[in-house]
Amino acid sequence: MRDSFSFVIITVMKLSQAQVWKKDGQFIRIVRLERLEVEYKSHPSLTSKAGTKTVTSKKDFCRLLKGAQLLSSGKKTPAINEADVDAVAQ
Repeated sequence: MRDSFSFVIITVMKLSQAQVWKKDGQFIRIVRLERLEVEYKSHPSLTSKAGTKTVTSKKDFCRLLKGAQLLSSGKKTPAINEADVDAVAQ
């Protein structure tokens, strides 16, 4: 008898303040990030300061970002060297 296996790919979304996401022609910037709540501003373009500020739960915000592309991170990410990549591959 053949067992059927289903694989689920889980992506972890690491949110931080000042991140900019792009979805459906809109740019979404995280203004304030708390444990259960996110305040974000939606802009039609990156050069425009005019936009709509919205406060929502983290759960709803993550649903909003589904399919969005991260343009810039609020925090600097550490550089990855070849030794780190080799260690993960093993």
